Amino acid sequence: MSERAAVPFNVHKPAWLDEFRAFIMRGNVVDLAVGIIIGVAFTAVVNSLVKDIFTPIIGLLVGGIDFTNIFVTPKGQSAATRADAQKAGAVT
Repeated sequence: MSERAAVPFNVHKPAWLDEFRAFIMRGNVVDLAVGIIIGVAFTAVVNSLVKDIFTPIIGLLVGGIDFTNIFVTPKGQSAATRADAQKAGAVT
């Protein structure tokens, strides 16, 4: 049996496959992954900074207001606490 008989039809690999392989080998994928990881870490740092530092300081400056349970319900049923509103499916 010849090798030709083992493959019943001629299989061509797609042209984009070579381009994708070249793209991965250039290191752009690694750069993108590092950028995403840095972005996620930066988001966590900013959220923590606002929640734990800025919000309490602003609350103290305006008379001791606790912002943790201040919310607006633009759509859905209003509730006494933010957790209750979110549990009821309201947009807060």
